[in-house]
Amino acid sequence: MATDTREILLLRHAHAEQAGPGQADFDRPLSPEGQAEAESAGRWLLERQLVPDQVLCSPARRTRETLETVLSVVGYVDQRLEPAIYEATPGTLAALADRYRDVGRLMLVGHNPGLERLAALLYSGQSGDYRGMPPGAIALLRLQVGAEVEPGAASLVDFWWP
Repeated sequence: MATDTREILLLRHAHAEQAGPGQADFDRPLSPEGQAEAESAGRWLLERQLVPDQVLCSPARRTRETLETVLSVVGYVDQRLEPAIYEATPGTLAALADRYRDVGRLMLVGHNPGLERLAALLYSGQSGDYRGMPPGAIALLRLQVGAEVEPGAASLVDFWWP
């Protein structure tokens, strides 16, 4: 990463189990398929030397389990649970990422449609210009140091899906 740029990694949680009777969506765990996807995501990040400097994660169980599995591969990084990520709009996610503009490589671990629409908003300027972000997928966005997280401010550098 060039010193005049910073990166935002968007990681959608991996596949989760369906909610059981009376189980809240918030409490759904990863499925075995999701565990494998999260391990693969961690390997992809490690192979490309894309270990984040800081992670903000939705507190939903499936996102926490995705992050835990990724970190078991890449190693410990500074992280915090961020309740605003659960059910967040692209605007909420952009404002959150903007508060961490001093972080060289920030990762947000969350949900659709917010993540895929944020990716589209940042690289094309329109949140409706998304091409999908399947469970476990990662979008790598790059923007100038100090630039606000706003429509069209980033380039989509890489995209990975399981």
